[in-house]
Amino acid sequence: MIVTRDVEMRYRGFLTSVMLEISSGVYVAPDMSAGVRERVWSVMSDWWDTLGRGSLVLVWRESSAVGHLRIETLGEPPKEIVDADGVLLVRRV
Repeated sequence: MIVTRDVEMRYRGFLTSVMLEISSGVYVAPDMSAGVRERVWSVMSDWWDTLGRGSLVLVWRESSAVGHLRIETLGEPPKEIVDADGVLLVRRV
C-alpha cells in the first residue's frame, strides 16, 4: 500500500499503472512482489528527491518484522512499528 498526499499528478499516473487506487491517494497491490515494490519505491524516491513536494508512505507485509509490517516514508518523519506489550504502535524515529 502506498498513501500519497499533496504530490504531483505524475505519481498518480504511475501508481495507477501498477496498483489499484482504492481511494484518493491510496494505492494497493496485494500480490506485488518484493522486486516490483522496490522498483516502484525507487521511482517514487527519485521523483521525490527532484520535486520534493508532498509525502508518500509505503507499507508492506514482511513476516520477519514487528507486527509483520514495514514502513518507508518520503516527506514525513521516519517511522517504525513497535510492539508495546502486544499492542502495535507507530513511533517516529
